[in-house]
Amino acid sequence: MPTERFKVRVTKDHLVFCCGHFISYRGHQCERLHGHNYRCAVEVEGPLLPDDFYVFDFIALKKRTKEITDELDHHMLLATNNPVISVAPTPQCVQVRYEDREWLFPRGDCILLPIENTTAELIARYIAGRLWESLKTNENFTPEVLRVEVEEAPGQSATVEWRA
Repeated sequence: MPTERFKVRVTKDHLVFCCGHFISYRGHQCERLHGHNYRCAVEVEGPLLPDDFYVFDFIALKKRTKEITDELDHHMLLATNNPVISVAPTPQCVQVRYEDREWLFPRGDCILLPIENTTAELIARYIAGRLWESLKTNENFTPEVLRVEVEEAPGQSATVEWRA
């Protein structure tokens, strides 16, 4: 008998988040401030649960993913671990600097991400980490494989894969 593997995937119109960002690239350049209408897709792999005969509940997976994407929606995403872009938050604002360029954002409009750059790859990794913890904590579920895809434009996406 062949070996079976099962996975479920969710990607819905409501798993979107609209954000501003900019990245450093080639080690010494910084792009202009701009935004994307990001779209998120999530896959989990594992055995069928013996009582329910599914890998994981679609509704719970959508709910947990939406909680994370909703937190990011309509914010400025700032990477706090970038080696060339400095991010200095205060209770009222966030001052961002790159060489002779400077931005000042209202603190409530920013999401400070503990990543090196706000690339689609690292945003996907951030979401995967949050989702992994949420599934363990809130659903008592650890997938064998978790994939998170972040699309920043049609036909342009990045995916991260975590294995238990």
